Amino acid sequence: MSAVLDHDRQARAAHEINKLSKRLHRQVGQAIADFNMIEDGDRVMVCVSGGKDSYALLDILLNLRQRAPVRFELVAVNLDQKQPGFPEHVLPEYLASRDVPFHIEAQDTYSVVKRLIPEGKTMCSLCSRLRRGILYRVAGELGATKIALGHHRDDMIQTLFMNMFFNSRLKGMPAKLVSDDGKNIVIRPLAYVAETDLERWAAHRAFPIIPCTLCGNQENLQRVQIKKMLREWDRQFPGRIDNLFTAMGNIVPSHLMDRNLYPFTTLQTTGVVNPAGDRAFDEDDDCGPKDPTAGIRLHRPT
Repeated sequence: MSAVLDHDRQARAAHEINKLSKRLHRQVGQAIADFNMIEDGDRVMVCVSGGKDSYALLDILLNLRQRAPVRFELVAVNLDQKQPGFPEHVLPEYLASRDVPFHIEAQDTYSVVKRLIPEGKTMCSLCSRLRRGILYRVAGELGATKIALGHHRDDMIQTLFMNMFFNSRLKGMPAKLVSDDGKNIVIRPLAYVAETDLERWAAHRAFPIIPCTLCGNQENLQRVQIKKMLREWDRQFPGRIDNLFTAMGNIVPSHLMDRNLYPFTTLQTTGVVNPAGDRAFDEDDDCGPKDPTAGIRLHRPT
């Protein structure tokens, strides 16, 4: 009886992993297609940090390349920032085992960050700037036409809230962009992928995770707090995070407040009925549940 139960559990687990694999590859393929991320002849530089997200990105791209309708190359790049205790052998051994060309760029940005950032302050901003400049240079040296980063759906939503809460901007993290040096196209093929799925995939694939000793252990980061908030929302209200992400690609400039995006100051009446036009006194039909009196119209007294 025990053997039968074990077999059933193993079969269910294998079925769930198969579903996860199909979902991840479908979502990455869809993001690549939707944003035209990878084109025929591209040489894609995949930035691999040693974290679950970049491992998963490389893993999925290697699989997709085998059946992609376009021909493209992959080269994995790791920036060894000389963090104390960094296991230098782990990534080269893993990348060699996947038979993917790779380059390890050794630059002691760790010492720079530790010297310039006071103890207790967040290091991410300076670390990111240093890392970005180095990776742009390496992309040029390797002849890469695209730079692929491992940011996922939850990173994008967290960035949206970070910008709203602390920078007073309605700004997220795009799936594709031209880099600030004007020389590189940066892509995020994991744009449609939930972080929880990446966690399950990393455990299944047994990636040799290398923890970050710079920002990875800073629990006081605002991003960490926002991540906790969003995880709690997702637990209490399943589907809310999906809706937030969908909203980022469904913008209505006429119903925001940016005068540079919509000509509020020059609006004129047309005299023509517009079925899709605004109804100033009605609640949005899609924002239930409703107050039972919400649909009552105001009438002039007779």
